[in-house]
Formats: sequence, C-alpha cells, structure tokens
Amino acid sequence: MNRHPAPPVRDTAIATRPAITLVTSEGCHWCEDTHADLDERAASGVLHLDVVPADSDRGRVLLSEHRPQMFPLVLLDGAFFSSGRMPRRKLDRALASRGAVHGI
Repeated sequence: MNRHPAPPVRDTAIATRPAITLVTSEGCHWCEDTHADLDERAASGVLHLDVVPADSDRGRVLLSEHRPQMFPLVLLDGAFFSSGRMPRRKLDRALASRGAVHGI
C-alpha cells in the first residue's frame, strides 16, 4: 500500500527524496505512532513513504530479509533503520544528512 506516491521527477531535489518503507502489523501501537509521524513528514514533502503490511507477500520478504525483533520495521532507502519504537532524533539526523529537513 503506497499512501504517498512519488510525484513525477521534475528536479534533483525531488528525485533524491529519501524513501522510507514502513512494515506494520495489526494492533501495533508503535506502528500506528510511527505511521502517523512518517505520514506527516511525507505530506510535507520531506520523504517518500511506502507502507507495507507485514502479512503481505512483500512484507514477509522484508521481514525475512531484515529479521526485526519487533514492529514496526523501518527501512531508509532500502536499508534497515530501526525496529520497534522509531528513534525520531536519529531519523532527523539521517534525513538532514541526505539534505531533507523536517520543517514541522
């Protein structure tokens, strides 16, 4: 499920927007909290968000590949970023190092 599809590429800033993949599970309060935070950031254009249910085919592949200890699984540009409660300051630093600023 892709809640915020990437806009057509118009310039380098949009083309290099960090991509977050969020693998969620039903009934997971950290999943809901993380999803709300990332959804807000995606809506402001800071990142591209792709939400993947853990019980989907793609979700099972990602879980098998990354083996998170808890939900949600967060990938940044395809690489493991965190599992469980999302470290927001760490994400802010990672996004800033990629030139994306969270202006909320």
